[in-house]
Amino acid sequence: MSGSQEEVKQHVATYKKVAGALAVLTFVTVAASYLPTPVSLGIVIALFIASIKGSLVASFFMHLVHERSKALVLTGALMVVFWIALMFLPLLGQADTIGVHKTLPNANAPVVEEAH
Repeated sequence: MSGSQEEVKQHVATYKKVAGALAVLTFVTVAASYLPTPVSLGIVIALFIASIKGSLVASFFMHLVHERSKALVLTGALMVVFWIALMFLPLLGQADTIGVHKTLPNANAPVVEEAH
């Protein structure tokens, strides 16, 4: 690390931009929590925003944006595969109940009578 004054100023400017983006994305996360969406869509939105924030932190604050290691790329690809698998796992568990109305016992929702 040479540590020249221009290089330090460039890094500080990058850190400020990333910090600003993280602050904006935090406000977007809070605003998204007030959207009238189903819980499953809300979780997808929250995870999408959190993934962007996590990638910003890993890329710039952990200096992985300039890393070109094959092991790092392989680990990242494996992480993406497992992340996708874990996101679809709950969907597989509820695939057999699609179209069936279920009311939680503590919910204040009206009870839907089933037609027999």
